[in-house]
Amino acid sequence: MTRARRWLFAALILLAGIVLVIWAAAPAYRDFTAFWADQELCDGTGRDVDAHIAACTRQIDSGHRHGHELAIEHYNRGIAWKAKGDLDRAIADYTEAIRIDPKYAHAYFNRGLAWFRKGDLDRAIADHDQAIRLDPKDADPYNGRGLAWKAKGDLDRAIADYTEAIRLDPQHEYAYVNRGVAWAKKGDLDLAIADYEQAIRLDPKDADPYVNRGVAWSDKGDLNRAIADFDQAMRLDPKNAAAYFNRGIARKAKGELDRAIADYTEAIRLDPQHEQSYVNRGVTWAKKGDHERAIADFAEAIRLDPTDADPYHNRANVYAGRKDYERAIADYTMAIRLDPADASHFNLRCWVRALDGKDLDGALADCNEALRLQPDDGNTLNSRGLVQFKLGAFEAAIADYATAVARNAKDADSLYARGAAKLKTSDTAGGNADIAAAEAMKPDIAAVSAGYGITVDAARATAAPAHK
Repeated sequence: MTRARRWLFAALILLAGIVLVIWAAAPAYRDFTAFWADQELCDGTGRDVDAHIAACTRQIDSGHRHGHELAIEHYNRGIAWKAKGDLDRAIADYTEAIRIDPKYAHAYFNRGLAWFRKGDLDRAIADHDQAIRLDPKDADPYNGRGLAWKAKGDLDRAIADYTEAIRLDPQHEYAYVNRGVAWAKKGDLDLAIADYEQAIRLDPKDADPYVNRGVAWSDKGDLNRAIADFDQAMRLDPKNAAAYFNRGIARKAKGELDRAIADYTEAIRLDPQHEQSYVNRGVTWAKKGDHERAIADFAEAIRLDPTDADPYHNRANVYAGRKDYERAIADYTMAIRLDPADASHFNLRCWVRALDGKDLDGALADCNEALRLQPDDGNTLNSRGLVQFKLGAFEAAIADYATAVARNAKDADSLYARGAAKLKTSDTAGGNADIAAAEAMKPDIAAVSAGYGITVDAARATAAPAHK
């Protein structure tokens, strides 16, 4: 907050007659000029954050500031500490500003933002609540509280707060951006796009709404529009790593793997700490068959964020494709430890254990847990069918494959495997019918199954499913 220039002129006139008394009582400043220079620096937002902090500190320690004016100095120093990345000191200064002036709405608002940055969402909401009570016509605390509600997963409350911010300030570009993000999270991409477009109208030189709208177009499957938006974001901000990252996603979806890799590589150059860029580039290297580069990217992603399950999961997929089952199982196990609510980790560990054949009971337990987390999932039913098949529980295998086929009549893998299991129960007619139907849908299914070491001979004696 900057002081009104009119107040500054009045203060100069008032202090002129008592300057010697003030300076005698507070020797922190040698002259009038240094005092006002520090005030200007403390009130400003210059690039030199350390100088800003030092100026505010001298103002605070001078003894010349009292009441709301002293609260302003703490508030301004808090903004500088936040810019420096020291949220704890920022919160301490905002708290002192509030102690000095309990009606200082902006101090509550900024402390709420700092709590949000620290992940303390309840405290963030409480501070925004108080800021709103003190100044119900200020749009910013509604926008800030909306961010906290969204982070807590309460999208309806977030949208309500963003909407109120927009009502109070129809020019609040980022209330539109944030509401667009919340609409997209709820799956309403058209409303999200409408909000991003309004943000673009308000500030056509801001790259961020273009990036967000591009993501929405990508989610709607309109990849060309998505890429056009990412291109525009790059024109406005050539250092926008998010634009390159998201264009990489769109290009991979179009099958343009080399161009996707180029985009992920540029995103990494611009933001070397962005772990997900390494994950996505690794997935794309794997898609191209370059397993070594894929594994290297996943390893770097793990180094950057050892708590993210995604790079472990994706590296396990590569190891499984190379039939390095021991390493694949180890990585799926780590992914499960980090994210035990994701059914796909359990399903794929079940599948690899079934392929490995060394721990079929463990494989069965994994598939059961995956189905508990995601009931009737076709891929997991296919995996458990393979486990049952290898355990010799052919009736159970037939039941799992039948459920998978019922959920997806075009699931040739499960249909073929059900035929193989039927042959094992002497249902020759049923088995042959299933296998013939599967081969009609997927002519190479016998060869794919043979790749897993189980074949159907001329007499239709044995068979195995091919995992999707």
